[in-house]
Amino acid sequence: MSRNSTADVPWWARAVRPARPVPPVAAMVRAALGMAVALAAGVLVHRVDLGVFAGLGAMHATMNDRDEPVRLRARRIATAASASAAGMLVGTALQQAQAGPLALGAALTVTAFVSGALSATGPRGSAAGLLLLVSAALGSGMPLPDPWWAAAPLLAAGAALVLLLGLPLLGPPPRGRRAPGAGPVVRALAAAYDALGAMLADLGTPRGASSRQVLTDRLTRLQDVLPPPRRLRSHRAHRAHEMYRAALAATEAATGLLWARRPVPPEVAAVPGLLARAVERGGGEVAVPDWAPDTPSRRALDAALRAAAGTVAGREAALGTAPVPPPDPWRLRVRLVSPGAARYGARLALCIAVGAAVTAALPLSKDYWVPMTIAFVLKPDLGSVFLRAVSRSVGTVLGVAVTAAVLALAVGPWALVAIAALCVALLPYATAAHYGLNTVVMTPMALVLLQLGGQDGAAEFWPRVLDTALASAIVLLFGHLLWPERPRHRIGPRLLTATTALKAYLRSVTEPDDPRPEAEVWLRRTAYRALADARAEVEQGLAEPPPTGRTAADWLPATAALERLSGAVAAFAAQRRYGGRVPDPVEVERLGRALDELTAAARAHRPPTRAAARPTRPHDPTRSALGRAADELDALLAGGGSCGKP
Repeated sequence: MSRNSTADVPWWARAVRPARPVPPVAAMVRAALGMAVALAAGVLVHRVDLGVFAGLGAMHATMNDRDEPVRLRARRIATAASASAAGMLVGTALQQAQAGPLALGAALTVTAFVSGALSATGPRGSAAGLLLLVSAALGSGMPLPDPWWAAAPLLAAGAALVLLLGLPLLGPPPRGRRAPGAGPVVRALAAAYDALGAMLADLGTPRGASSRQVLTDRLTRLQDVLPPPRRLRSHRAHRAHEMYRAALAATEAATGLLWARRPVPPEVAAVPGLLARAVERGGGEVAVPDWAPDTPSRRALDAALRAAAGTVAGREAALGTAPVPPPDPWRLRVRLVSPGAARYGARLALCIAVGAAVTAALPLSKDYWVPMTIAFVLKPDLGSVFLRAVSRSVGTVLGVAVTAAVLALAVGPWALVAIAALCVALLPYATAAHYGLNTVVMTPMALVLLQLGGQDGAAEFWPRVLDTALASAIVLLFGHLLWPERPRHRIGPRLLTATTALKAYLRSVTEPDDPRPEAEVWLRRTAYRALADARAEVEQGLAEPPPTGRTAADWLPATAALERLSGAVAAFAAQRRYGGRVPDPVEVERLGRALDELTAAARAHRPPTRAAARPTRPHDPTRSALGRAADELDALLAGGGSCGKP
């Protein structure tokens, strides 16, 4: 079977390969200060038990701390902290009532169902659902403070401390340093323009596709941190949206050139980087060179870059995009009563029920560790369940070894406070790098907090490895192998969403009488978000052992072909707008038929048997971009073929 080279990397190599994120220094500092202040206050007033719960709240806030505008960051941390406090209240109430194994297991199972259903509502709900169950498990087994009900409010107080540390309490920056949308929005805008420049520099090279994926991720990040349209009354927010729309228009033109495999002069590729620096300065003129573009896609890029330069400089520019996007599927979250939410809730509840039965039957010293580990591992929206189970077990072994070695040298309360602060400071970076590294960092922090609370001694650390292995085995058996949740059930819906979005984008480009022709760029953005989501699901499957990895590899060619189709539609939009080309009904019908066939294949879980060859030569601008795209999709659906025709 012909495969994309991405699929040729062994699954185990993908599993151990860490990312290399930029260290989030501000979040790391906030995390360390929040944990240190919470624990130090407990030590100073001789109530370390209270400080431990505040420290847990600081840790849970750190797990949800992002480089976002204050309103988004506050909402994210507040949601997570509220769920965590609610779970802690449930757990401590059960322990205070001295609930027996049966009642405790039933209560945690119900909590697990609610947690799983909440997790299916979106990223913020996912974090809240996780902490709801984790805190309930912890509260049911950790030593209770005096009074017992103080655990939940102290946890919320620790989270609030981390939130407050990120507020701009020192007032606005000096006038000379102000920028439109200063803060995360400016950084996201600059990062998007930098990624656009990198993609322009990689046009016509094998690096172009990966550069486009980076650009898509940066635009998604930018779209998520922008203020909503109803808040555009301020000049600063309005300018941020205008610059975002300009970046979208330039991206559409660059995507057409990427598909056509046509490079641009280096001085043109450098313009987005200059725009990024101007955005960081708060505005300024950026000169676009006169380079005599000779194809419709190049003329489209020239026009888009000049419009972007005018927008960054503060002038009104004709961007050709709708001022408000159509409804975005990422903002229409699944409801709690949806089949997907109920399915995941039942899946998590089953594993928790099995874990409760096992812990009741076995003489485990810390029976809350098993449900807590199940909650962390069984999170398919955060990556492969198989890899998380393996990484959790290996990471726990390493974390326990590190903790035992460190505590053999320093066991005083202030030394434990310093160790906990160091571990939580490393948590934001470790989480972004690899789940195994996250576990290596989180395990010492959890064990140190437990020891500060007077519960664990160093001799009891190694039984936590057994508890972790037991919980991971339960997840792998009951939540992964026996549960009917397969990659095809995850990949298929993503591809259906992507093909639907592509059809809408194609229709807006090929039907001049469409009532919303100005929304083409927004529709392309929606299509690319859907395609990025589908590719992420496929690549997640590639990191699992067969047969899961094999199924994902079978869908990779179709995903890549849909991504190239989006570029072809962008190229045709430029041909129509700057070259006067009229859509050919036969080509449009061929593409529509091919998309319908891919949709039917996704519904039936039948990936195309072979990949069509990628085009290797520049596209002939005198030929319709849609015609070559139709050739490639026909070859893909026919079981192979060649796309060498220019």
